[in-house]
Amino acid sequence: MIALPKKNGDLQLVNCRIVDVLDGTVREGNVSIHGGKITAITEDSNENHTVDLQGAYLSPGLISCHTHLSIVFPFHERDENESAGITSLRCLKRGHDALRAGITTVRTVAELHRADLSLRNMIQKGWAEGPRIFSAGCSVTVTGGHGHGFGAQVADGADEFRKKARAELEAGADHIKIFITGGIAKPDESFDEPQMTFEEMEGAVQAARSKGTYVCAHAGGPVAIQTAIRAGVRCFEHGYYLDKETVAAMKKAGSFLVPTLLVSRSPDWMRANGFQDWTIEKACEAGDDHLDSIKLAISAGIPIVNGTDAPPGDIDRGVPLVVREAEYYQEAGLSPLDTLRSLTSNAARLLNASTTIGTIQEGLEADLIATHKNPLEDIRALRSMPFIMKAGQILHTELK
Repeated sequence: MIALPKKNGDLQLVNCRIVDVLDGTVREGNVSIHGGKITAITEDSNENHTVDLQGAYLSPGLISCHTHLSIVFPFHERDENESAGITSLRCLKRGHDALRAGITTVRTVAELHRADLSLRNMIQKGWAEGPRIFSAGCSVTVTGGHGHGFGAQVADGADEFRKKARAELEAGADHIKIFITGGIAKPDESFDEPQMTFEEMEGAVQAARSKGTYVCAHAGGPVAIQTAIRAGVRCFEHGYYLDKETVAAMKKAGSFLVPTLLVSRSPDWMRANGFQDWTIEKACEAGDDHLDSIKLAISAGIPIVNGTDAPPGDIDRGVPLVVREAEYYQEAGLSPLDTLRSLTSNAARLLNASTTIGTIQEGLEADLIATHKNPLEDIRALRSMPFIMKAGQILHTELK
């Protein structure tokens, strides 16, 4: 169980091996913290209150960027009419699980009842414990499209998409989530089935840009993705089927990709969570194409951002999903450094939060994790974290 965090004043973490995710180096030093922020990185220890990390590797807290805290598994047991209180409590539990896995920040991408907005506000006010949340509120989809029946707002036509997106932003959303293709949740959908028009996508983008933010899209195939790039969509989720032309267009546009490889290679976890056989088969059948598409994106240098499309603190064969997803990136050819960046600096750039989180620098939030082994050599080092801190508060420590 996570130890209840205590309000810290001055604190110094000493005997650290500090991982710089920007230049890919490790240096020995000490990290001073005050008011939840990093105030100095030095070689000297001069604080009264110190925590000895015993030579552990200190990295930024993890950021998971495709998170559904309210989702119900298996899908057929969902109830759009359930009490908002039940939804919020489920989100709170998933938030606690995320913290246990070293995830200090999540980006939600569609929650029933906008429960992520409520939980985000409660965490900010100190009424609940959980990760820092960048919220989408409710997603927006077309009539009968992916997400319809899962709590999404339904719109048809550019004007309706613009209005629905504006409504989510007015409610407090940090970004907008749309669905431009089908997915695995419905038997009659295909991954590359376009479900939105250019004008509908552009309507959502216009609303987001007017508030200084962006649109991310559930996206399976090339045709819809290329249309969305022209419409101004910034980030693509899944990318089940990518080709060279689409990857080149994504690279030119500066698009981010959140692969969610777990979706197509987690049959054991899906069975344990009661998924129907057809859902598991449909997901796994896409596995080879999905992996090849992500390899193509990696080779092109598209910024990769970690996301699980499931509660990231859930466990698969003894490993948190957020770590399992990272291991798949490494196996697909992403270097350990870039894999760690997918969980830190790349994610912070996507969130427009690089001046707040994602690296270990003076002035940034003291969101930190420690590992016994060097994650720049093998991302599997994240399987064991003897120390977790969010905003200067120690959430977990196995150190004496």
